[in-house]
Amino acid sequence: MKITFDIRDSASIHRSAFFAFFVMLISAPMFYSQEAQPASNAQHNTNVSVPMRDGVELRADILLPSAEGKFPALVYRTPYGKHLALKEYKTFAKAVARGYAVVVQDVRGRYASDGEFVAYQNEGRDGFDTIEWTAKQPWCDGNVGTFGLSYPGAVQWLAAVENPPHLKAMVPAMTFSTPRNFFYSGGVFDGSWLEWIWVNIAPDIRKHKNLAGPRTYEEAEETWKREHERLQSFLPLRDLPDLKDVAPFYYEWLAHPPADSWWEWAELRKKYGRVHAAVLNLSGWYDEAYGPDGATTNVNGLLETRRDEKDPRTRTIIGPWTHGGQEKTRAGERDFGASSAIDYDELILRWMDRYVRGIENGVEREKPVRLFVMGKNVWRDEGSWPIPHTDAKTYYLRSESNTARFARLNATAPDKSGSYNEFLSDPAHPVTDSHAAYGAHDYRALAGRKDILVYDTDPLLADTEVTGPIHAEIYVSADVPDLDLWVRLLDVAPDGTAFNLMSPGLDVLRASYRNEKQQPELLKPGEIYKLTFDHMLTSNVFRAGHQIRIQISAAFFPHFSRNLQTGESEIASSKLCPAHIRIYHEPDHRSRIELPVIPGEMKR
Repeated sequence: MKITFDIRDSASIHRSAFFAFFVMLISAPMFYSQEAQPASNAQHNTNVSVPMRDGVELRADILLPSAEGKFPALVYRTPYGKHLALKEYKTFAKAVARGYAVVVQDVRGRYASDGEFVAYQNEGRDGFDTIEWTAKQPWCDGNVGTFGLSYPGAVQWLAAVENPPHLKAMVPAMTFSTPRNFFYSGGVFDGSWLEWIWVNIAPDIRKHKNLAGPRTYEEAEETWKREHERLQSFLPLRDLPDLKDVAPFYYEWLAHPPADSWWEWAELRKKYGRVHAAVLNLSGWYDEAYGPDGATTNVNGLLETRRDEKDPRTRTIIGPWTHGGQEKTRAGERDFGASSAIDYDELILRWMDRYVRGIENGVEREKPVRLFVMGKNVWRDEGSWPIPHTDAKTYYLRSESNTARFARLNATAPDKSGSYNEFLSDPAHPVTDSHAAYGAHDYRALAGRKDILVYDTDPLLADTEVTGPIHAEIYVSADVPDLDLWVRLLDVAPDGTAFNLMSPGLDVLRASYRNEKQQPELLKPGEIYKLTFDHMLTSNVFRAGHQIRIQISAAFFPHFSRNLQTGESEIASSKLCPAHIRIYHEPDHRSRIELPVIPGEMKR
């Protein structure tokens, strides 16, 4: 589900490894380009000790321009090995050639740095201390910026809400806004953390602690191929023995449900007033689910906090990309054309030039929201999110038969009492994603199964642009006390191809988490409940002749953990129970989805 780094193939992308890298080198006409020459004469100091407030020493490589003087500084903090980042990526050399000092640091407990690695939890304080240490160095002029993608994006936010005085600008790419849509999503635990730890984190920890098991990335990859089915299927989650010595923080995460106040350390949404740096957010429609949710939530939080400022110093850019795929024009099986790829290094440095160095380069005159419209394959610049000039178009789920696996989706409200469709859900044999990598994929083969329902519009008469947040209300009952519901939005072409429009996670909700309470609110068998989905978002033109599809299931494994459907958590129990689930579409229970349609783009 996340990006992995392979020193043999740095472009390799897998479903659930989470290696945050940042070099994306394809230029695009939507940004100004300023080519930097390699800083061959740069001064490179290795493994410089950076003391933290608790006495632990982290280590960083420091790159300085060859000229004399003080320089603005850029900080990059990573759990994946600064030596690998420096070897593979050109952003650092470009920044030095541009006149920046660069600090590339291993986070606490990783590679050259001392201390214990506890994923994310120390990054706020350690990030603050590193930024302020950097600002006080004799080679720094006191102005500091940060950048990075994924984990190196998250560390920026966690440090920024600590309000380091010398942080002037940051470019956090493809990262989160809340632990409720990061470690969990819709109340369901994110299963990809398991592979992230196994492949990217555990090998170095085993080496440090002299523990048995794979100690290199390559060894971890090979063992994952053999062991992943056992690891992903293991129940209960908290009893998995394989990571007990390697990643105790994983079991700590499992001990805290998403609404637990314990997660406050990772919550950004109420802390935007603490952030005074200029913030450029970046994500993709096929990024991890938390990415586009984070990019839109964070920019809105900053815009609101800075509403009285002439230049709010924040922006968000969302392209048609997978996690870390902004150098590519293709995401999965869809190609979005040359304009979809960006020069990521130039994007970072242009933002830093404006807000760290104070160069008047026009960044502040650009609109705060830039979105790529898939299907039409063009960029859209807007003043806000959601964009104001959309019409909410309601499509109701309808069916002529209660036993139908294929049903209808249209603008006519249902008027037939007792109308529903029923499907089966067996957590011992969950609906499974057959595609290993994220991106756009053809899911037509899932339609017609006994554990899936699909609802299709008639072929559209005209191109229809859907851009913005998507709202769905689904009325459901079951013969079990809990279930997960997946409501996936697909674009169906005349040849039957059915492409997803977002990555898994924004489109799932655990019924017992429907009100986001810490304690589960279980279902009464046979009683009808409304489940509300309000985190889905996309930008796509459904071409004339295409159909809009809603695909409903109770699982989409192994992206997220399985609901046991017994009322007990998969974290603490292993007992499974099959279920019969009904989706209602009758006058008193009108299941529906509301799509943000651009006026003039739709003619019905």
